[in-house]
Amino acid sequence: MPHRWVVRAAFLLPALTGFHGVGGAREVATTAAAMEGIRGDEARPHVAALADDTFEGREAGSRGGLGAAHYIAGAIAPLRLLPAGDGGSHFQRFDGMRNILALLPGSDPAVADELIVVGGHYDHVGYGSTATSNGPTGLVHNGADDNASGAAGLIEIAAALAEMPRSPRRSILLAWWDGEEKGLLGSMHFLRARPARLAGLRPVFCLNLDMIGRLRAGRVEVYGCRTGTGLRSLLTGANSRTALELIFDWELIDDSDHYPFIAAGIPAVMLHTGLHPQYHHPDDDAPLVDADGLAVVTRMALATLLDVADREIAPPRFRPQCRAESASGRQRLESAREVAIGRPPVGRFRPWGIATRDDPAEPAAPVIVAVTPGAPMEVAGVRAADRLVEIEGQPIVSHDDLLRRLRTAEATIDIVVERNGRLTRARVSR
Repeated sequence: MPHRWVVRAAFLLPALTGFHGVGGAREVATTAAAMEGIRGDEARPHVAALADDTFEGREAGSRGGLGAAHYIAGAIAPLRLLPAGDGGSHFQRFDGMRNILALLPGSDPAVADELIVVGGHYDHVGYGSTATSNGPTGLVHNGADDNASGAAGLIEIAAALAEMPRSPRRSILLAWWDGEEKGLLGSMHFLRARPARLAGLRPVFCLNLDMIGRLRAGRVEVYGCRTGTGLRSLLTGANSRTALELIFDWELIDDSDHYPFIAAGIPAVMLHTGLHPQYHHPDDDAPLVDADGLAVVTRMALATLLDVADREIAPPRFRPQCRAESASGRQRLESAREVAIGRPPVGRFRPWGIATRDDPAEPAAPVIVAVTPGAPMEVAGVRAADRLVEIEGQPIVSHDDLLRRLRTAEATIDIVVERNGRLTRARVSR
């Protein structure tokens, strides 16, 4: 990439993160302070405790799983959060298992009934079996990354939310799911039968943290980005401080607790730092978890949920089309071929040397499908599959808006481009 390209997190944050709550700069400052409170050295002891042999691999319904549930409930009990389980407790019991639920009520009566759910499972596979283990059975599978890492990240988020001087406009539920390894049982039970304290609240967005403890090269896999209109842009904005490389995956698989929400028509996203040889193996132990990397991913998760919880505009709208989209559909969208998604690329501007196409899931981030070699955009470092999000300091509203502004632009323009969840700025001269 040419040296003139610079990540501009501070410059882009107010315009592109989506923080539209009353107070403007104050809201951004409050969020920044909350993010800074999430630290690896504070998350590490929670990972170590949950992944200790004492809990015998935290199999759902086992004595170790019960002990892990009490550990988490004890960690969040002192916080300024409401127990949201059965009978005024943190526990939602079902079939010998238990979810752990804590609520931060919204501060705006107009939208406090809209519920943002941030969750992650805390159970694992116990001593393993031929169906659940990728290694020898009969040994404790501590599941430090899967998913003591996500459970610890949630404890850190809970502490950060409890310390904020003002609650976000919408309500936030923190959920430690049980029974994920047995078929997403906890999250499915929650959607079927919510406890009384949550009966009047409507889930509008879900963020799932599953295996966030092995960050490598700053890359985070993001699943579910097509389930809501504008979700990719929202996640990119939330990532402006952490500058992670976001690998957006279009596949929807019922492999973690975000999926039941998608099946229920609720936009949902999972953050995941990737599989590794210790996955479902007795060797998935706490010393292998990158606690500092875990903290970075957790900060991005917090920024994401605060964006949705505090924005004046409505939360992302569910896209039923997401169920029919796949990696092959992504290739067609980002390809310059005439057959791509049934229509040709639009706006091959010779002065700039790009061809673009609208993306129904990201109307404010049209995709660049081709770049002419040697043309101004190519010289500035723009590539195919990048997305244009800003021209001359103004966010792009739609693909038509982009076309109009490129047609009427001066000989030199400042642009902002999104690539893999990172925002970069360049000056382009034709």
